[in-house]
Amino acid sequence: MSLKVYLSGEIHTDWRDQIIAGCQDMDITFSAPVTDHDASDDCGVAILGAEPNKFWHDHKGAKVNAIRTRKAITDADIVIVRFGEKYKQWNAAFDAGFAAALGKSLIIMHGTDHQHALKEVDAAALAVAQTTDEIVGIMRYVIDGTLTP
Repeated sequence: MSLKVYLSGEIHTDWRDQIIAGCQDMDITFSAPVTDHDASDDCGVAILGAEPNKFWHDHKGAKVNAIRTRKAITDADIVIVRFGEKYKQWNAAFDAGFAAALGKSLIIMHGTDHQHALKEVDAAALAVAQTTDEIVGIMRYVIDGTLTP
């Protein structure tokens, strides 16, 4: 089985690299948002022109990023959304809702400290994991039906 997996969520840790490395022997194509924070924030004004008002600066960037995000989520078989410890990832919550609305298989990853805040997001998911190893185990089981120790 071949899968397309979109990795959404926090961009301040290497969780994506851990999942990709753990799945290197599986037939999975991964996609993700732009994880260079400055490039993501400034893409709209860098491409479409400066904005003196921060609202419009952010608005342009969000829309340009949404072109990539919508395409990647629409094309994905599975969407994995990671909520990190340090920052609130409102965009990740939006991605999870968009994926759920499209009927995508959704896996959410976060620590126990986010359980209450993310209860509605978790309820839309097919799995809620806390570690990248759990995600890799899910991927292996989905791909070939085997369990990893």
